[in-house]
Amino acid sequence: LDYATAFQVSNDRAFEAATRIAALAPGDLNRVLFCNSGSEAADTSLKVALAYHRARGEGHRNVFIGRERGYHGVGFGGMSVGGIPGNRKAFGSAFLPRVDHMRFIHDPVNHAYIHNREPVWAEDPLVELESRILPLHDPSNVAAIIVEPIAGSAGWYLPPQGYLQRLREICDKHGILLIFDEVITGFGRMGTNFAADFYGVVPDMLNFAKCVTNGVIPLGGVICRDKLYDAMMKTDAPEHVVEFFHGYTYSGHPVACAAAVATLDLFEKEQLFARAGEMGPVLGDAFHGALTGLPNVIGIRSLGLAAAVELAPIPGAPGKRAYDIFVDCFHRGALVRPAGDVIVLAPPYIVEKSHIDTLVGTLADAIRKFA
Repeated sequence: LDYATAFQVSNDRAFEAATRIAALAPGDLNRVLFCNSGSEAADTSLKVALAYHRARGEGHRNVFIGRERGYHGVGFGGMSVGGIPGNRKAFGSAFLPRVDHMRFIHDPVNHAYIHNREPVWAEDPLVELESRILPLHDPSNVAAIIVEPIAGSAGWYLPPQGYLQRLREICDKHGILLIFDEVITGFGRMGTNFAADFYGVVPDMLNFAKCVTNGVIPLGGVICRDKLYDAMMKTDAPEHVVEFFHGYTYSGHPVACAAAVATLDLFEKEQLFARAGEMGPVLGDAFHGALTGLPNVIGIRSLGLAAAVELAPIPGAPGKRAYDIFVDCFHRGALVRPAGDVIVLAPPYIVEKSHIDTLVGTLADAIRKFA
């Protein structure tokens, strides 16, 4: 027998990977539901939210709240709660109907340049959530709020100081689940196990993928708090009845889970999360030192082992400047990521200062070239 799905049986590697992942997660995030990607993780977390509320007799809770310019994969659930217009425009209005979006978390006037700190806003960016969005839908109808702790796909936009903590308080007040999409920030990018640890906030669900296998084998998942698992598993139904009818053929695949275990072993053995925390300020120093004042640079953001430079768009051709810079860097041996008119750099945790200097120098040359 080459393979059997995890619907009725499982495998040692899946249990081992789940145990290791749960041990890294904050608080009582102890239950792992595997899938194959960040997109599947996002859709899975939305389904878990609905099923949890139904199991508790609150099936009317079916409203989801995402955030403008948020990214949660390319499934219909993830695109519905996501807020990047370019990811949605090809599909018209064929998305989940009961979804709203909070305002974006960037202040380009006062916080265009941020280095190794959280921006401090004079205003409360969650006022709209409490004064318009929740009253509009009635908080008792809201199933979950889903956010990236740092808006990674949009261009490494950092949450205002206290933002995630306030979001946790609002969700607790109204019985709303809080989902962190940590597909980008999870497993060391912030110098901690998860961004949830960095910000000191425990969500009800935490979505992961990418770094859990170092990207070499597809694997994703959702880590859930015990209360979600308990609500669905504590049932008087017969043993043969499925408590939560959801999953994928390759959920918990032994090869993917073996890759996760091996990756976690290396993270621990080489103390790579701590190394990422040490190298983050080095990357930020290089970005701000080499790119500030260059033509068309209008903002730089750095926190954790990632940094972004924002560029003035070419009139009538949004995104072209960043794309041209991306192509030029690629041909010179440096892989950066364009996101609209933003260039993001998130190097591996083993990066050396000399590598950072080379990468940032290549990026600076490309920015000058396309001035």
